[in-house]
Amino acid sequence: MQNNTIKVLGISGSLRRNSYNKALLRAAQHLAPNGMGIDIYDNLGSIPPYNEDVQNDSFPDVVNEFKDRIRAADGILIVTPEYNYGIPGVLKNAIDWASRPYGDSAWEGKTLAIMGASTGQGGSVRAQIQLRHAAVFLNMFPLNRPEVLVANAKDKFDDNLNLTDAAARQFIRQELEAFVQWIERLRLGQNEVERVMERPRAV
Repeated sequence: MQNNTIKVLGISGSLRRNSYNKALLRAAQHLAPNGMGIDIYDNLGSIPPYNEDVQNDSFPDVVNEFKDRIRAADGILIVTPEYNYGIPGVLKNAIDWASRPYGDSAWEGKTLAIMGASTGQGGSVRAQIQLRHAAVFLNMFPLNRPEVLVANAKDKFDDNLNLTDAAARQFIRQELEAFVQWIERLRLGQNEVERVMERPRAV
């Protein structure tokens, strides 16, 4: 890993004040390995419903700021609950805004890590799969393994929403360590592509 700090933008798909997923994102921030800093974006609820009639030069300021934060990050960490077998509407709305206008997506080429917590048995697995589907079109590069699926979340956090489950904490550490390697691997690969493109071509 390089000495420079890897900048990750963390996004929670929940607006609820006492959200387990917000708490999971905070836990990830504290458990991040040396060389990684996780900056939490907490303004998702201020992003208006997506409207394709709004032109790029009149995008809401909150959307432009969100896109700037995404572009400034080396990687994106999305922590999501699962609603009705899918991702929350507020998260999908933010994803749609940041992907527009066509040809100016802030998600393009970004590395992605996904985590989630739920009060049920699934641990947000279906929502995470749905996010991976979206990442295909967005041309993002999601980390495949390890996964963080925190089931029965009410038993994994204390009354102050501190993550107390040792296994979940270990899975988070493992995913974030793998995410560092994934970001560095793709960064090195991109540098190699750029070097190849810069080489003089035989005539």
